[in-house]
Amino acid sequence: MNKPVRHVALFSGLLVLSLLVRSTWLQFAQADELANNDHNRRVKINTYAQPRGDIVVGGDPVTGSTPTTGSDLKYKRTYKNGPMYAPITGYTSQIYGSNQLEYVYNKFLTGTDDKLFLQHATDMLSGKKPQGGDVVTTIDPKAQKAAYEGLAKYKGAAVAIDPSTGKVLALASTPSYDPSVFSGESSKDQKAWEKLEKDKDKPLSNRAIKELYPSGSTFKILTAAAAIDHGLYTDINAPTDSPYPWNLPDTVTPMKNENESAPCRNASLKVAMQYSCNNVFAKIAAELGQDKMRETAEKFGFDKDVFMPVSVVKSVYPSKLNRPQTALTGIGQGDLRATPFQIAMMTAAIANDGKLMKPTLVDKLRGPDLSTVEQTKPETMDQAVSPETAKKLQEMMEFTAKEGTGKAALIDGTTVGAKTGTAQHGVNNDKIPYAWFVSYAKQADGSPVAVAVFIDPEGSGVDRDDVSGGGLAGPIAKKIMQAVLAK
Repeated sequence: MNKPVRHVALFSGLLVLSLLVRSTWLQFAQADELANNDHNRRVKINTYAQPRGDIVVGGDPVTGSTPTTGSDLKYKRTYKNGPMYAPITGYTSQIYGSNQLEYVYNKFLTGTDDKLFLQHATDMLSGKKPQGGDVVTTIDPKAQKAAYEGLAKYKGAAVAIDPSTGKVLALASTPSYDPSVFSGESSKDQKAWEKLEKDKDKPLSNRAIKELYPSGSTFKILTAAAAIDHGLYTDINAPTDSPYPWNLPDTVTPMKNENESAPCRNASLKVAMQYSCNNVFAKIAAELGQDKMRETAEKFGFDKDVFMPVSVVKSVYPSKLNRPQTALTGIGQGDLRATPFQIAMMTAAIANDGKLMKPTLVDKLRGPDLSTVEQTKPETMDQAVSPETAKKLQEMMEFTAKEGTGKAALIDGTTVGAKTGTAQHGVNNDKIPYAWFVSYAKQADGSPVAVAVFIDPEGSGVDRDDVSGGGLAGPIAKKIMQAVLAK
Protein backbone atom coordinates (compact mmCIF):
# COMPACT_ATOMS: atom_id res chain seq x y z
CA MET A 1 0.00 0.00 0.00
CA ASN A 2 1.48 3.32 -1.04
CA LYS A 3 1.83 6.25 1.31
CA PRO A 4 -1.14 8.42 0.08
CA VAL A 5 -3.54 5.47 0.34
CA ARG A 6 -2.30 4.77 3.86
CA HIS A 7 -2.99 8.37 4.86
CA VAL A 8 -6.50 8.23 3.39
CA ALA A 9 -7.22 4.92 5.17
CA LEU A 10 -5.92 6.28 8.48
CA PHE A 11 -7.97 9.46 8.12
CA SER A 12 -11.10 7.46 7.29
CA GLY A 13 -10.51 5.23 10.28
CA LEU A 14 -10.24 8.28 12.54
CA LEU A 15 -13.51 9.63 11.16
CA VAL A 16 -15.28 6.31 11.82
CA LEU A 17 -13.80 6.20 15.33
CA SER A 18 -14.94 9.80 15.97
CA LEU A 19 -18.45 8.92 14.85
CA LEU A 20 -18.51 5.91 17.17
CA VAL A 21 -17.27 7.97 20.12
CA ARG A 22 -19.77 10.73 19.38
CA SER A 23 -22.73 8.38 19.00
CA THR A 24 -21.76 6.58 22.22
CA TRP A 25 -21.48 9.92 24.03
CA LEU A 26 -24.91 11.03 22.76
CA GLN A 27 -26.59 7.75 23.67
CA PHE A 28 -25.20 7.45 27.18
CA ALA A 29 -23.65 10.64 28.58
CA GLN A 30 -26.12 13.12 27.05
CA ALA A 31 -29.18 10.92 26.73
CA ASP A 32 -31.09 12.43 29.69
CA GLU A 33 -30.15 15.99 28.82
CA LEU A 34 -31.34 15.62 25.22
CA ALA A 35 -34.43 13.68 26.18
CA ASN A 36 -35.53 16.47 28.53
CA ASN A 37 -34.47 19.42 26.40
CA ASP A 38 -37.24 22.00 26.07
CA HIS A 39 -36.64 22.18 22.31
CA ASN A 40 -37.11 18.44 21.86
CA ARG A 41 -40.62 18.13 20.46
CA ARG A 42 -40.70 14.45 21.41
CA VAL A 43 -40.64 15.44 25.06
CA LYS A 44 -43.84 17.42 24.63
CA ILE A 45 -45.41 14.70 22.52
CA ASN A 46 -44.70 12.11 25.23
CA THR A 47 -45.87 14.46 28.00
CA TYR A 48 -49.23 15.04 26.36
CA ALA A 49 -49.64 11.57 24.80
CA GLN A 50 -52.07 10.38 27.50
CA PRO A 51 -54.30 11.93 30.18
CA ARG A 52 -52.39 13.47 33.06
CA GLY A 53 -52.92 12.37 36.66
CA ASP A 54 -55.14 14.61 38.77
CA ILE A 55 -54.79 17.05 41.64
CA VAL A 56 -57.42 16.14 44.23
CA VAL A 57 -59.24 18.38 46.73
CA GLY A 58 -61.65 16.95 49.28
CA GLY A 59 -61.74 13.60 47.50
CA ASP A 60 -62.61 15.05 44.09
CA PRO A 61 -60.27 15.96 41.21
CA VAL A 62 -60.06 19.66 40.36
CA THR A 63 -58.09 18.92 37.19
CA GLY A 64 -58.69 16.80 34.12
CA SER A 65 -57.47 16.13 30.58
CA THR A 66 -59.30 16.47 27.29
CA PRO A 67 -58.40 15.25 23.75
CA THR A 68 -57.13 17.86 21.29
CA THR A 69 -57.70 18.04 17.53
CA GLY A 70 -55.24 18.88 14.78
CA SER A 71 -52.16 18.52 16.98
CA ASP A 72 -49.53 15.88 17.74
CA LEU A 73 -50.09 16.75 21.42
CA LYS A 74 -53.06 14.47 22.04
CA TYR A 75 -54.30 15.81 25.39
CA LYS A 76 -54.39 19.16 27.14
CA ARG A 77 -55.09 20.08 30.76
CA THR A 78 -58.48 21.20 32.05
CA TYR A 79 -59.43 22.71 35.41
CA LYS A 80 -62.57 22.67 37.55
CA ASN A 81 -63.22 25.96 39.35
CA GLY A 82 -59.91 27.08 37.88
CA PRO A 83 -59.67 30.59 39.41
CA MET A 84 -60.49 29.31 42.91
CA TYR A 85 -57.85 26.56 42.85
CA ALA A 86 -55.20 28.13 40.59
CA PRO A 87 -53.05 29.33 43.55
CA ILE A 88 -52.83 25.65 44.57
CA THR A 89 -52.73 23.69 41.33
CA GLY A 90 -50.85 26.23 39.26
CA TYR A 91 -51.05 25.61 35.53
CA THR A 92 -49.78 23.24 32.87
CA SER A 93 -49.61 24.80 29.42
CA GLN A 94 -48.39 23.29 26.16
CA ILE A 95 -46.70 26.64 25.44
CA TYR A 96 -45.83 28.19 28.78
CA GLY A 97 -44.83 25.17 30.86
CA SER A 98 -46.09 24.71 34.41
CA ASN A 99 -45.88 26.00 37.96
CA GLN A 100 -47.07 25.26 41.51
CA LEU A 101 -48.10 21.62 42.16
CA GLU A 102 -48.32 20.97 38.42
CA TYR A 103 -44.60 21.74 38.18
CA VAL A 104 -43.38 20.11 41.39
CA TYR A 105 -45.12 16.82 40.61
CA ASN A 106 -44.90 16.92 36.83
CA LYS A 107 -43.16 13.53 36.55
CA PHE A 108 -45.57 11.88 38.96
CA LEU A 109 -48.61 13.31 37.17
CA THR A 110 -47.29 12.18 33.78
CA GLY A 111 -46.37 8.72 35.05
CA THR A 112 -42.60 9.00 34.53
CA ASP A 113 -41.58 9.28 38.18
CA ASP A 114 -39.43 6.50 39.68
CA LYS A 115 -41.95 6.32 42.54
CA LEU A 116 -44.23 4.57 40.05
CA PHE A 117 -41.61 1.94 39.11
CA LEU A 118 -43.80 -1.06 40.02
CA GLN A 119 -46.67 0.42 38.06
CA HIS A 120 -44.32 0.97 35.10
CA ALA A 121 -43.23 -2.66 35.20
CA THR A 122 -46.85 -3.86 35.20
CA ASP A 123 -47.73 -1.52 32.33
CA MET A 124 -44.76 -2.77 30.26
CA LEU A 125 -45.84 -6.38 30.67
CA SER A 126 -49.42 -5.56 29.68
CA GLY A 127 -48.39 -3.24 26.84
CA LYS A 128 -50.02 -0.17 28.40
CA LYS A 129 -48.62 3.34 28.26
CA PRO A 130 -47.44 4.77 31.60
CA GLN A 131 -50.31 6.26 33.61
CA GLY A 132 -49.92 9.27 35.86
CA GLY A 133 -50.56 9.26 39.58
CA ASP A 134 -52.70 11.68 41.60
CA VAL A 135 -51.62 14.40 44.02
CA VAL A 136 -54.04 14.49 46.96
CA THR A 137 -53.96 17.89 48.66
CA THR A 138 -54.68 18.91 52.25
CA ILE A 139 -57.09 21.65 51.11
CA ASP A 140 -60.54 21.84 52.71
CA PRO A 141 -62.88 22.71 49.80
CA LYS A 142 -65.35 24.62 52.00
CA ALA A 143 -62.59 26.68 53.59
CA GLN A 144 -61.09 27.37 50.16
CA LYS A 145 -64.47 28.51 48.84
CA ALA A 146 -64.99 30.80 51.84
CA ALA A 147 -61.55 32.33 51.32
CA TYR A 148 -61.92 32.83 47.57
CA GLU A 149 -65.46 34.21 47.67
CA GLY A 150 -64.65 36.45 50.62
CA LEU A 151 -61.75 38.02 48.73
CA ALA A 152 -63.62 38.24 45.41
CA LYS A 153 -63.87 42.04 45.13
CA TYR A 154 -60.37 42.76 46.45
CA LYS A 155 -56.75 42.23 45.58
CA GLY A 156 -55.63 40.00 48.39
CA ALA A 157 -54.78 36.61 49.83
CA ALA A 158 -55.94 34.24 52.55
CA VAL A 159 -54.19 31.25 54.13
CA ALA A 160 -55.56 28.73 56.62
CA ILE A 161 -53.37 26.16 58.39
CA ASP A 162 -54.04 23.31 60.81
CA PRO A 163 -51.66 24.33 63.64
CA SER A 164 -51.13 20.80 65.00
CA THR A 165 -50.15 19.18 61.67
CA GLY A 166 -49.06 22.03 59.38
CA LYS A 167 -51.67 21.02 56.79
CA VAL A 168 -52.66 23.92 54.54
CA LEU A 169 -56.46 24.08 54.55
CA ALA A 170 -56.95 27.09 52.29
CA LEU A 171 -54.70 29.08 49.97
CA ALA A 172 -56.45 31.83 48.01
CA SER A 173 -55.19 34.75 45.94
CA THR A 174 -57.28 37.35 44.12
CA PRO A 175 -57.76 38.39 41.43
CA SER A 176 -57.08 34.94 40.01
CA TYR A 177 -57.17 33.25 36.59
CA ASP A 178 -58.46 30.13 34.86
CA PRO A 179 -55.51 27.92 33.81
CA SER A 180 -57.73 26.20 31.23
CA VAL A 181 -57.77 29.23 28.92
CA PHE A 182 -54.09 28.90 27.97
CA SER A 183 -53.43 25.18 28.51
CA GLY A 184 -53.29 24.45 24.76
CA GLU A 185 -51.02 25.84 22.03
CA SER A 186 -53.49 27.67 19.77
CA SER A 187 -53.46 31.39 19.00
CA LYS A 188 -56.46 31.69 21.30
CA ASP A 189 -54.40 30.30 24.17
CA GLN A 190 -51.57 32.74 23.41
CA LYS A 191 -53.94 35.71 23.41
CA ALA A 192 -55.44 34.63 26.72
CA TRP A 193 -51.96 34.41 28.30
CA GLU A 194 -50.91 37.79 26.92
CA LYS A 195 -54.07 39.41 28.28
CA LEU A 196 -53.37 38.00 31.75
CA GLU A 197 -49.75 39.15 31.65
CA LYS A 198 -50.76 42.70 30.73
CA ASP A 199 -53.44 42.95 33.43
CA LYS A 200 -52.33 45.65 35.91
CA ASP A 201 -53.93 43.71 38.79
CA LYS A 202 -51.46 40.83 38.25
CA PRO A 203 -53.85 37.84 38.33
CA LEU A 204 -50.97 35.45 37.54
CA SER A 205 -49.18 36.46 40.75
CA ASN A 206 -49.81 34.28 43.79
CA ARG A 207 -50.16 36.91 46.51
CA ALA A 208 -50.38 34.29 49.26
CA ILE A 209 -46.87 32.87 48.80
CA LYS A 210 -44.99 34.89 46.17
CA GLU A 211 -45.50 38.53 47.22
CA LEU A 212 -44.03 40.38 50.22
CA TYR A 213 -45.85 43.10 52.15
CA PRO A 214 -45.36 45.14 55.34
CA SER A 215 -47.19 43.11 57.96
CA GLY A 216 -48.44 46.03 60.03
CA SER A 217 -49.79 45.43 63.50
CA THR A 218 -50.08 41.66 63.09
CA PHE A 219 -46.32 41.61 63.75
CA LYS A 220 -46.95 43.01 67.23
CA ILE A 221 -47.78 39.44 68.24
CA LEU A 222 -44.21 38.43 67.41
CA THR A 223 -42.86 41.54 69.17
CA ALA A 224 -44.76 40.54 72.30
CA ALA A 225 -43.36 37.01 71.95
CA ALA A 226 -39.82 38.41 71.80
CA ALA A 227 -40.44 40.60 74.86
CA ILE A 228 -41.70 37.67 76.94
CA ASP A 229 -39.25 35.03 75.73
CA HIS A 230 -36.25 37.33 76.23
CA GLY A 231 -37.43 38.37 79.71
CA LEU A 232 -38.06 42.06 79.02
CA TYR A 233 -41.59 41.61 80.37
CA THR A 234 -43.00 38.46 81.92
CA ASP A 235 -46.31 39.59 83.42
CA ILE A 236 -48.71 40.48 80.59
CA ASN A 237 -50.98 42.31 83.05
CA ALA A 238 -48.26 44.51 84.60
CA PRO A 239 -47.57 48.07 83.35
CA THR A 240 -44.77 48.48 80.82
CA ASP A 241 -42.29 51.33 80.66
CA SER A 242 -44.00 52.98 77.68
CA PRO A 243 -44.36 56.77 77.88
CA TYR A 244 -46.72 58.57 75.54
CA PRO A 245 -45.94 60.64 73.60
CA TRP A 246 -42.73 58.78 72.75
CA ASN A 247 -40.21 59.61 70.03
CA LEU A 248 -38.40 57.07 67.90
CA PRO A 249 -34.83 56.60 69.28
CA ASP A 250 -32.29 59.24 68.21
CA THR A 251 -35.04 61.28 66.49
CA VAL A 252 -37.68 63.88 67.21
CA THR A 253 -40.27 61.83 65.31
CA PRO A 254 -43.22 60.93 67.56
CA MET A 255 -44.62 57.41 67.46
CA LYS A 256 -48.35 58.06 67.17
CA ASN A 257 -51.18 55.70 67.96
CA GLU A 258 -54.14 55.27 65.63
CA ASN A 259 -56.48 55.86 68.56
CA GLU A 260 -55.06 58.86 70.40
CA SER A 261 -57.49 58.41 73.29
CA ALA A 262 -56.55 54.77 73.92
CA PRO A 263 -54.96 54.00 77.33
CA CYS A 264 -51.53 53.28 75.83
CA ARG A 265 -49.30 55.18 78.26
CA ASN A 266 -47.41 52.48 80.21
CA ALA A 267 -50.05 49.99 79.07
CA SER A 268 -49.63 46.32 79.95
CA LEU A 269 -48.90 43.93 77.09
CA LYS A 270 -52.47 42.68 77.28
CA VAL A 271 -53.99 46.16 77.00
CA ALA A 272 -51.40 47.18 74.40
CA MET A 273 -52.49 44.26 72.23
CA GLN A 274 -56.16 45.12 72.81
CA TYR A 275 -55.67 48.72 71.58
CA SER A 276 -52.72 47.99 69.26
CA CYS A 277 -50.51 50.57 70.98
CA ASN A 278 -47.65 51.56 68.67
CA ASN A 279 -45.64 53.26 71.43
CA VAL A 280 -45.50 50.06 73.50
CA PHE A 281 -44.40 47.67 70.74
CA ALA A 282 -42.02 50.06 68.99
CA LYS A 283 -40.28 50.75 72.30
CA ILE A 284 -40.04 47.01 73.02
CA ALA A 285 -38.28 46.41 69.69
CA ALA A 286 -35.91 49.32 70.33
CA GLU A 287 -35.04 47.99 73.80
CA LEU A 288 -34.57 44.38 72.70
CA GLY A 289 -32.47 45.41 69.69
CA GLN A 290 -32.43 43.99 66.20
CA ASP A 291 -30.54 40.77 67.06
CA LYS A 292 -33.06 39.53 69.63
CA MET A 293 -35.98 40.60 67.44
CA ARG A 294 -34.47 38.80 64.46
CA GLU A 295 -33.77 35.69 66.54
CA THR A 296 -37.45 35.41 67.48
CA ALA A 297 -38.62 36.21 63.94
CA GLU A 298 -36.43 33.47 62.49
CA LYS A 299 -37.86 30.91 64.92
CA PHE A 300 -41.26 31.69 63.41
CA GLY A 301 -39.92 31.17 59.88
CA PHE A 302 -38.64 34.57 58.78
CA ASP A 303 -35.44 34.55 56.68
CA LYS A 304 -35.92 30.83 55.95
CA ASP A 305 -36.69 28.93 52.77
CA VAL A 306 -40.07 27.24 53.08
CA PHE A 307 -41.20 24.44 50.77
CA MET A 308 -44.63 22.89 51.18
CA PRO A 309 -43.52 21.44 48.66
CA VAL A 310 -44.23 24.52 46.50
CA SER A 311 -41.67 27.17 47.36
CA VAL A 312 -42.73 30.19 49.42
CA VAL A 313 -40.88 33.49 48.96
CA LYS A 314 -38.62 34.12 51.95
CA SER A 315 -40.08 36.64 54.43
CA VAL A 316 -37.53 39.15 55.63
CA TYR A 317 -36.55 40.57 58.98
CA PRO A 318 -34.07 43.18 57.66
CA SER A 319 -30.39 43.36 58.59
CA LYS A 320 -28.15 46.30 59.50
CA LEU A 321 -30.87 48.35 61.14
CA ASN A 322 -30.34 51.49 63.14
CA ARG A 323 -32.31 52.10 66.33
CA PRO A 324 -35.32 53.91 64.83
CA GLN A 325 -35.53 51.33 62.04
CA THR A 326 -35.49 48.54 64.62
CA ALA A 327 -38.29 50.27 66.53
CA LEU A 328 -40.41 50.41 63.36
CA THR A 329 -40.10 46.65 62.87
CA GLY A 330 -41.79 46.22 66.25
CA ILE A 331 -45.04 47.45 64.69
CA GLY A 332 -44.51 45.62 61.37
CA GLN A 333 -43.34 48.66 59.43
CA GLY A 334 -40.01 49.88 58.07
CA ASP A 335 -38.21 47.41 55.82
CA LEU A 336 -39.84 44.32 57.34
CA ARG A 337 -41.68 42.29 54.71
CA ALA A 338 -43.71 39.07 54.90
CA THR A 339 -45.95 36.85 52.81
CA PRO A 340 -49.50 36.19 54.03
CA PHE A 341 -48.39 32.55 54.27
CA GLN A 342 -45.65 33.49 56.77
CA ILE A 343 -48.10 35.44 58.91
CA ALA A 344 -50.41 32.41 58.93
CA MET A 345 -47.47 30.23 60.02
CA MET A 346 -46.75 32.64 62.87
CA THR A 347 -50.38 32.52 64.02
CA ALA A 348 -50.49 28.72 63.75
CA ALA A 349 -47.37 28.35 65.92
CA ILE A 350 -48.92 30.46 68.67
CA ALA A 351 -52.14 28.44 68.53
CA ASN A 352 -50.06 25.24 68.76
CA ASP A 353 -48.44 26.25 72.06
CA GLY A 354 -45.36 27.67 70.36
CA LYS A 355 -44.56 24.68 68.15
CA LEU A 356 -44.18 25.59 64.47
CA MET A 357 -45.08 22.64 62.24
CA LYS A 358 -43.65 22.27 58.77
CA PRO A 359 -46.43 23.38 56.41
CA THR A 360 -47.62 21.01 53.72
CA LEU A 361 -50.04 21.31 50.82
CA VAL A 362 -49.96 17.60 49.94
CA ASP A 363 -51.51 14.83 52.01
CA LYS A 364 -50.35 11.93 49.83
CA LEU A 365 -49.33 10.75 46.38
CA ARG A 366 -51.65 8.13 44.93
CA GLY A 367 -50.86 5.63 42.20
CA PRO A 368 -53.08 4.97 39.15
CA ASP A 369 -54.48 1.97 41.02
CA LEU A 370 -55.42 4.33 43.92
CA SER A 371 -52.76 2.85 46.21
CA THR A 372 -50.82 5.23 48.47
CA VAL A 373 -47.34 5.73 47.05
CA GLU A 374 -46.20 8.36 49.56
CA GLN A 375 -47.89 9.68 52.71
CA THR A 376 -46.98 13.02 54.26
CA LYS A 377 -46.31 12.91 58.00
CA PRO A 378 -46.36 15.91 60.37
CA GLU A 379 -42.91 17.38 61.06
CA THR A 380 -41.83 19.99 63.60
CA MET A 381 -40.08 22.95 61.98
CA ASP A 382 -39.12 24.81 65.18
CA GLN A 383 -40.16 25.56 68.74
CA ALA A 384 -40.79 29.24 68.05
CA VAL A 385 -41.47 30.16 71.69
CA SER A 386 -41.88 28.24 74.91
CA PRO A 387 -45.32 26.78 75.69
CA GLU A 388 -45.54 29.20 78.63
CA THR A 389 -44.94 32.19 76.36
CA ALA A 390 -47.42 30.84 73.81
CA LYS A 391 -50.12 30.54 76.51
CA LYS A 392 -49.60 34.20 77.41
CA LEU A 393 -49.82 35.23 73.77
CA GLN A 394 -53.04 33.21 73.41
CA GLU A 395 -54.49 34.99 76.43
CA MET A 396 -53.62 38.34 74.85
CA MET A 397 -55.09 37.44 71.45
CA GLU A 398 -58.25 35.98 72.97
CA PHE A 399 -58.71 39.13 75.06
CA THR A 400 -58.21 41.23 71.91
CA ALA A 401 -60.92 39.21 70.15
CA LYS A 402 -63.36 39.68 73.03
CA GLU A 403 -62.58 43.22 74.12
CA GLY A 404 -60.46 44.77 71.39
CA THR A 405 -60.12 45.06 67.63
CA GLY A 406 -60.64 41.36 66.85
CA LYS A 407 -64.37 41.09 67.57
CA ALA A 408 -65.19 40.50 63.88
CA ALA A 409 -63.92 36.91 64.19
CA LEU A 410 -65.84 35.83 67.30
CA ILE A 411 -67.72 32.54 66.91
CA ASP A 412 -70.37 31.35 69.37
CA GLY A 413 -69.26 28.35 71.38
CA THR A 414 -65.62 28.60 70.24
CA THR A 415 -62.62 30.33 71.75
CA VAL A 416 -61.10 32.72 69.22
CA GLY A 417 -57.81 34.62 69.32
CA ALA A 418 -57.31 37.48 66.89
CA LYS A 419 -55.29 40.54 65.90
CA THR A 420 -55.94 43.20 63.30
CA GLY A 421 -53.42 45.17 61.30
CA THR A 422 -53.14 48.04 58.86
CA ALA A 423 -49.87 48.63 57.04
CA GLN A 424 -48.76 51.86 55.43
CA HIS A 425 -47.05 51.76 52.04
CA GLY A 426 -46.24 53.89 49.01
CA VAL A 427 -44.10 57.00 48.73
CA ASN A 428 -44.64 58.91 51.99
CA ASN A 429 -47.48 56.48 52.68
CA ASP A 430 -49.56 58.01 49.88
CA LYS A 431 -51.38 54.76 49.03
CA ILE A 432 -54.41 53.29 50.77
CA PRO A 433 -53.15 51.13 53.67
CA TYR A 434 -53.17 47.36 53.50
CA ALA A 435 -55.62 45.55 55.78
CA TRP A 436 -54.64 42.43 57.75
CA PHE A 437 -56.40 40.06 60.08
CA VAL A 438 -55.04 36.97 61.85
CA SER A 439 -56.99 34.60 64.03
CA TYR A 440 -57.31 31.06 65.32
CA ALA A 441 -60.18 28.97 66.66
CA LYS A 442 -59.61 26.83 69.72
CA GLN A 443 -61.70 23.96 71.06
CA ALA A 444 -61.35 21.52 73.95
CA ASP A 445 -59.18 19.16 71.88
CA GLY A 446 -56.94 21.83 70.41
CA SER A 447 -56.92 24.43 67.65
CA PRO A 448 -58.03 23.10 64.26
CA VAL A 449 -57.35 26.24 62.26
CA ALA A 450 -55.27 29.42 62.13
CA VAL A 451 -55.92 32.05 59.48
CA ALA A 452 -54.24 35.08 57.93
CA VAL A 453 -56.15 37.38 55.58
CA PHE A 454 -54.50 40.20 53.61
CA ILE A 455 -56.31 42.83 51.54
CA ASP A 456 -55.01 45.56 49.26
CA PRO A 457 -58.04 47.89 49.00
CA GLU A 458 -56.55 49.93 46.14
CA GLY A 459 -59.08 50.17 43.32
CA SER A 460 -61.88 48.46 45.28
CA GLY A 461 -63.82 51.64 45.98
CA VAL A 462 -63.08 51.50 49.71
CA ASP A 463 -62.38 54.94 51.20
CA ARG A 464 -59.03 55.38 52.96
CA ASP A 465 -60.77 56.25 56.25
CA ASP A 466 -62.78 53.02 56.10
CA VAL A 467 -59.76 50.71 55.87
CA SER A 468 -59.33 48.46 58.90
CA GLY A 469 -58.23 44.90 59.36
CA GLY A 470 -61.30 44.09 61.44
CA GLY A 471 -63.72 45.72 59.03
CA LEU A 472 -62.40 44.31 55.74
CA ALA A 473 -60.46 41.14 56.53
CA GLY A 474 -62.04 40.02 59.82
CA PRO A 475 -65.34 38.73 58.38
CA ILE A 476 -63.44 36.68 55.79
CA ALA A 477 -61.28 35.08 58.47
CA LYS A 478 -64.41 34.23 60.47
CA LYS A 479 -66.07 32.49 57.50
CA ILE A 480 -62.92 30.45 56.81
CA MET A 481 -62.75 29.31 60.44
CA GLN A 482 -66.45 28.47 60.47
CA ALA A 483 -66.01 26.34 57.33
CA VAL A 484 -63.26 24.31 59.02
CA LEU A 485 -65.16 24.00 62.30
CA ALA A 486 -68.29 22.81 60.49
CA LYS A 487 -66.29 19.88 59.14
